[in-house]
Amino acid sequence: MAEYQPGVCNIGSTQRRARRQAGIGSFGLAVAIVLAVALSVLPTGALWATAPFLFGGWVGVLQDYFQFCVAFGALARYDLSGSGGSSGSVAEREAVATDRKRAAKILGVAAVLTLVSTALVVALGTAL
Repeated sequence: MAEYQPGVCNIGSTQRRARRQAGIGSFGLAVAIVLAVALSVLPTGALWATAPFLFGGWVGVLQDYFQFCVAFGALARYDLSGSGGSSGSVAEREAVATDRKRAAKILGVAAVLTLVSTALVVALGTAL
């Protein structure tokens, strides 16, 4: 998709790839903590430290999936230049409000997924 659509699409393929890679990297850091605990380098309580990395991972992959950057949404921006489109600012008041609602929804979904995945990591790690 190479056209900005309020609340639907505000990033192109290059921006999506960057967010996907950041999300995967963040998940990787969470896995590193789990491995450190499993190898007894860190206490079991350190599993709670996976939460911010899981959140970052979820935000990154959700932004890629939905083709929507939460920061751009909050800042009234878009960048579809990597997909043959343009980049710039969103001036229309309704579009800005729509984008900010979409950004909040993505963050909300990421927060719920973080709570669930952190609880699973801690529960499974403590059980082992």
